[in-house]
Amino acid sequence: MTIETNLTGRLRNTSLPYNRGLLPLFEAVVNSIHAIEDARFPVDRGRIEVEIDRDAQSGIQFSHPDRKPGPDPCKEIVGFKITDNGIGFTEANVQAFRTLDTDYKADRGCRGVGRLLWLKAFEEVSIKSTFRDNNGKLKTRNFFFALPKGVFDEQITDAPEGEPRATEVRLRGFHKRYREASRKTTQAIANNLFEHCLWYFVRDGGAPHITVRDEEKKIALHDVYDEHMLCSARVEHFAIKGEDFELIHIKQRANSSGNHQVSYCASNRLVREESINGSIPGLYGRLSDESGQFVYTCYVTSALLDRAVRSERTEFDLLEKPDGLFGESEVSFSEIRDKVIERAAEHLAHYLDGNKAKSRERLNGYVSHKGTRYRPILQRIPESQLYVDPQISDKDLDLHLHKYLYEVERQLLEEGHEIMEQKKDEDLLEYRRRLEEYLKKAEDIKKSDLASYVTHRRVILELLEKAIQRNDKGEYAREDIIHRLIMPMGLDSTEACADDCNLWIVDERLAFHDYLASDKAISSMPITGSSEMKEPDICALNVFDNPILVSEGSGPNLASIVVVEIKRPMRNDAKEGEEKDPIEQALGYLERIREGRVTTCLGRPIPCSERIPGFCYIICDITPSIHRRCRMHDASITSDGMGYFFYHKEYSSYVEVISFDRLVRAAKERNKAFFDQLGLPTT
Repeated sequence: MTIETNLTGRLRNTSLPYNRGLLPLFEAVVNSIHAIEDARFPVDRGRIEVEIDRDAQSGIQFSHPDRKPGPDPCKEIVGFKITDNGIGFTEANVQAFRTLDTDYKADRGCRGVGRLLWLKAFEEVSIKSTFRDNNGKLKTRNFFFALPKGVFDEQITDAPEGEPRATEVRLRGFHKRYREASRKTTQAIANNLFEHCLWYFVRDGGAPHITVRDEEKKIALHDVYDEHMLCSARVEHFAIKGEDFELIHIKQRANSSGNHQVSYCASNRLVREESINGSIPGLYGRLSDESGQFVYTCYVTSALLDRAVRSERTEFDLLEKPDGLFGESEVSFSEIRDKVIERAAEHLAHYLDGNKAKSRERLNGYVSHKGTRYRPILQRIPESQLYVDPQISDKDLDLHLHKYLYEVERQLLEEGHEIMEQKKDEDLLEYRRRLEEYLKKAEDIKKSDLASYVTHRRVILELLEKAIQRNDKGEYAREDIIHRLIMPMGLDSTEACADDCNLWIVDERLAFHDYLASDKAISSMPITGSSEMKEPDICALNVFDNPILVSEGSGPNLASIVVVEIKRPMRNDAKEGEEKDPIEQALGYLERIREGRVTTCLGRPIPCSERIPGFCYIICDITPSIHRRCRMHDASITSDGMGYFFYHKEYSSYVEVISFDRLVRAAKERNKAFFDQLGLPTT
């Protein structure tokens, strides 16, 4: 009984990813290489030409005097023509072509399905081949290959004696989805073809002369080889569970991907490529030796890979990781990968020292100046992960390190639940050792959190310094810019995130409050019953009209009210009256809050709330008009001449006028010890 094959169904079950649309072309070229080998003449006499067929109607042409002559990549690729001077479509070869899954040339890794890939990406294939038959007569065979018929319209004619043997394979009707995902330019296609066939160039015996032609442009792959290869390949062998593998280490001046990579091959054909950038400590960017810069490529071949490759040659049927009952006997792909990377690391060790030094310099520089929070946990990160790409951005480096910080925190939380109880049959010494190890890890995490907090303070002070300086236009920042650095506007303590509040700039004690409001009308504050809405300086949405209010203390008897008023840098229009005198403004806010009967944020009454002590801070530059207002209030100047202070008996309030320079300097001095400990600049 004969079992018939449904070509359409067989093709439907054949896989070809859209980004591998050039693979059918590469398979045709490899077939041509085999045909030249079968012709039994020296390989260097073999000739293969790939011609790119573009749609003359596609693309919009614009003449330009500077445009160089050559193929236009805007024109769509509609097909390819592959011509070789190999043995041709003899009777044996055409019979094998008609038979799917044939064993013909199985010793070369041919699966008898490569031509199916032609019909996955192209509508039709036409073949013309001049060959010698079994009687030595020169014949020409023409036929088509397409769905649903398969091979059809075959014709065999006598060829004129003396006509050279030649086979022409035309791949027509490049399907849109494959076409769009494939390389477009002549150089890119030639480079990809070279990488796919690189094995044939580095093997003993070499490769035939292969050229890629695109209109008048022509690229010889031997020229690509001379341009890309830095030195001859080095071969080594290893075994995994009794399976032998061969590695070919190659230095290339360039490759189309620009990545260091491993190429897994089956039966002398490229099947799978993997970038190994970063997989080996220091393997980033180009490497250098005495001949110049290079990109590393490793080719892996094995009888195991020959057996395991899928019929369409786009992947291997191997377990990704050792698993189950067969884990000890079957080789998994991860085992192969790990061994290859190990051998590649040893092969490249001499070239990676410079990259490693640059990598650690980049990491140490970031941790020293920006990512100080990670310094305590560096010892808990695997050393191989401390070698990062020297060109990595601060953002990506932060994410890279934070991944390990998160893992350490997760482990700490998990161990914290376990550490509270001594394990069964665990002796006291072992429990103490485990407890000490846990506490050491916890200490490192807390150091990291503290480092992050201190670094945040340094950044905020740096931003504040820039905000109070005159810009290139000779202007100073508005009040709201400075306001936002200290505290978000329009929020109170029920809405603002603690991490967004930088009240420590003014006074560390402001972090401890019962209620806090920024840029809010007094009538909206739950700690006072005041309905005051008349004064525009209270209701306006800018900083010099509205205060930051804090009611602090652990109980009604310890309550105090703090008002902070901020003015634009170098503002010089202060005069008598609450509208223009920031001191009177702050005291006015204090008075209105008290008149509304102050309560805690939970509504509990505060005895004698009308006499709650007040603290008013006015942050502004000490301009001539501010000097005059401070003297009118009989304020005392500070020893450094950068501020004033006094106690107002009538309002029961301490008042301090602080210049921006004094504010920044004092904040730096309070935090200097922390900055110094982390190695942060404090100039």
